[in-house]
Amino acid sequence: MSALVKKRIVLWGTGVVGSMVAAELVDHPAFELVGVGVSNPAKVGRDVGEVCGLGRTIGVRCTDSVEELVALRPDALVHYGPTAQHADENIRVMSSFLRAGIDVCSTAMTPWVWPAMTQTPRSWLDPIEEACREGGASCFSTGIDPGFANDLFPLTLMGLCGRVDSVRASELLDYTDYEGDYEDEMGIGRPPEFTPLLEIPELLVMAWGATVPMMAAAAGIELDDITTTWEKWVTPTDRKTAKGVIEAGNVAAIRFTINGVFQGREVITLEHVNRIGLDAAPEWPAGSQDDVYRVDILGSPSITQETSFRFTDGSGRAPAVAGCLATGMRALNAVPAVNDLPPGWVTALDLPLVPGVGTIR
Repeated sequence: MSALVKKRIVLWGTGVVGSMVAAELVDHPAFELVGVGVSNPAKVGRDVGEVCGLGRTIGVRCTDSVEELVALRPDALVHYGPTAQHADENIRVMSSFLRAGIDVCSTAMTPWVWPAMTQTPRSWLDPIEEACREGGASCFSTGIDPGFANDLFPLTLMGLCGRVDSVRASELLDYTDYEGDYEDEMGIGRPPEFTPLLEIPELLVMAWGATVPMMAAAAGIELDDITTTWEKWVTPTDRKTAKGVIEAGNVAAIRFTINGVFQGREVITLEHVNRIGLDAAPEWPAGSQDDVYRVDILGSPSITQETSFRFTDGSGRAPAVAGCLATGMRALNAVPAVNDLPPGWVTALDLPLVPGVGTIR
């Protein structure tokens, strides 16, 4: 590894995902952290080691100046900003790097996982396409949902089949110890009559459905329709969570699907079952072990795969958080491959195998 030429990286975003990636990045033999961008004024000027809780100073101070970070001329920006609810700010930051000829790998704008999806507004696409053309740069967006659990895993397994009748990619997670946002987005912890954002079909498809038409395109078909389902489970008892208590009578589990319809049948399905407590909604799907991402293919042959993400460092961090780290590392580890690709959008279908250079050391 001593002869490895490091990629110079600017990291944007020091929330849950960004902080965990920073901890992996600072000692990584394949990457050099040269700059860190933040949106919170309280973090500006502080060492990234302090901001991300790394237990030591790194010698890189956080800044909210995009211009200052672009001037560092990194090989790539790895962007762990907020969701598409903050699209304008995400586009402002990322397009600035792209116009300067700096590739971007991000987890923030999940509709960009498959930019050809018709539901994505042009106002979210045109600025990036223009910036890529102007700077001759590439933009790759990933994430667990959507992302490798919903495209890389099922697409790889579909390549082992002679015929696929249907493919289902499921997230089956207990959110008891998860501190991410799920109240307004999913309605967990809210009364059953509350309508969360993702229960609205158009928003659900646009936010998390991009891998459905991606898988269809990869298989050489064009879907007739994309449909959704949404179910809620109300807890009869109070349930403790890392964020407080969900009182009896409120939603403590949700199940939804996004379905790609071809020739009158559902052939591609993304499914989420998110619970507070493993005993919640016992009739809904669960994995052979707790907290897994599952792929089920009916075909010739039929295939089932379960993948779990865990921390084994004694920290006690939840499997859902381990999945968040995997999300972030997918974006970082893709940098060398994205650097080698032509300018423009990059999807999972454009990437070669990304084995994680420098991970074994």
